Amino acid sequence: MRSARQGNVIRGRDGTGLGFSTGYRKATGSKIKNRFTCELCVCFPTKRGQYWSIRLRSNFILKPFFNPVAIVVIIIISIIIFVFTASYALSYGQVNVEPNTALLNEGDRTELLCRYGRAINYCRIEIPGEQKVLNLSPVWSKTPGFTYYGAGLNAGQCGVSIERVKASNNGQVKCSLGVEGEELSGTIDLVVAMRPQQPIIELISKPNRDGYFSERTEFHARCIVRDGRPPANISWYIDNMPANKNTDQLKIIASKPHENIELSTSVQEIKWHLAPEDSNRKLVCRSHHQTDRESVPPQEAAYIIMVRYGPVPQPEALVYGLYLEHTAIVNITIRASPPPTIEWNIGGVVIPQGRTDGRYSAYEPQYLSNDLYNVTLAIAGLTLEDTTKTYSVRASNELGTMDYEVRISSSSKPPSSSLDVAAIVGIVVAVAVLVLIVLLVLFARATGRWCFGGATLNTDIGPDSEAQIHPEQHDDELDGQDNGNEHIDTTPQSEEATPPVTDKLEAQKKADLKKTAAATAAAVIAAGNGQQNGADAPKPPNTSV
Repeated sequence: MRSARQGNVIRGRDGTGLGFSTGYRKATGSKIKNRFTCELCVCFPTKRGQYWSIRLRSNFILKPFFNPVAIVVIIIISIIIFVFTASYALSYGQVNVEPNTALLNEGDRTELLCRYGRAINYCRIEIPGEQKVLNLSPVWSKTPGFTYYGAGLNAGQCGVSIERVKASNNGQVKCSLGVEGEELSGTIDLVVAMRPQQPIIELISKPNRDGYFSERTEFHARCIVRDGRPPANISWYIDNMPANKNTDQLKIIASKPHENIELSTSVQEIKWHLAPEDSNRKLVCRSHHQTDRESVPPQEAAYIIMVRYGPVPQPEALVYGLYLEHTAIVNITIRASPPPTIEWNIGGVVIPQGRTDGRYSAYEPQYLSNDLYNVTLAIAGLTLEDTTKTYSVRASNELGTMDYEVRISSSSKPPSSSLDVAAIVGIVVAVAVLVLIVLLVLFARATGRWCFGGATLNTDIGPDSEAQIHPEQHDDELDGQDNGNEHIDTTPQSEEATPPVTDKLEAQKKADLKKTAAATAAAVIAAGNGQQNGADAPKPPNTSV
């Protein structure tokens, strides 16, 4: 028979202990089965110095073919139980503190608490910056500004309430608890915030002697916030908007301006390549700190960036609403730094700034703001021919030259390349009406309504037609008469029997056919009489549909 055993013991400062062991015995005979033993022992100290122990032991009989898997599972479960029980045993003999770190401003009120799992004999607290140790109790207090805080010594709680925190109280607060002749202790980090100095922007890339940077050069600056506790955070802004530029990670540097005072300095860098739109913009470095209040806003430093660049290109300028036979003022805005020199070109005629040529006068550029200049041309007695000419402006400074196209018109507004809302609505309504008309026509044709109601009428006059001329109507006038070359047979003719019609529509159609046939016959008779009398015969009406 082979056997194996392993164990672990964890014990706290007050004697609380936890033991764990496992054993395995393998049988060598046929009558002895494999056995696995798991044993757990928890020890708790009593007030008299004795210990209570709880021992849990389990034996498992395993079949030979099931040994490896069962042993692994049982060991894993045992380890999990051991870890959870060990954490409880160790915490039972320790001092817990609330909070672990207290971050306060000078003058704030705070409560600090140390706890133990059993009753304590005394409570002693040491605070940095105070000359004596505080012996605290719920029933008495000898130090002004410091009182006991907690549920009582019997509840194992030792705390202090500080009425006003001072800057000198910054550091570790130590609490000492007396437990049956033994002293246990805990610590709390008390951080008393100290407002840092005013931020400073330090230029790493330098401008020229006039304070200007060149276009497309890299701007590189550093923001420094010195002597803060805790360290200050830094944020960058450009014209009161977050600066979406490349910034380095915030660096914290320990500083010690005075003996026994440890402070921190925050440093962060920013850099990007300058463009014309960066000129005359305000770069702001703003510090954020624990000491910031509504009445004490964050501190900041600012720097105005100035950039030199040539005239900036822009699309064709359109000037409308000019009056014919009046003096027309043509204005465009050009951005450049330093100020540009202007030349107007009117149909090949060059007019420098400050000059007049005939009816055309070119004025000096007028500065507006942020490197923007107003460029003006006056045309006396504007004619229709002036609106057809080509106008161009050439702006140049020491960093570049740029040409601008200008188009003028006497129209009240510029032509629009896109439809306005009213035009779009009109088109939609017109299309809808057209679609409705087409649908109505198709519906009328399919159902035989309106103008399509008589499309199938048969108006042919013949011997087989249902609509025959009845001789009874003209027997007295037409019987046996000869009408020239035509002879109308007035002999009564037989008519085929017509089956009864029950549909009102068929009856109406037949009645209309009979009326049409009678009218046709009367026209024929009149034509015959007209030939005898030498008059023009009227043509019979066209009854075809």
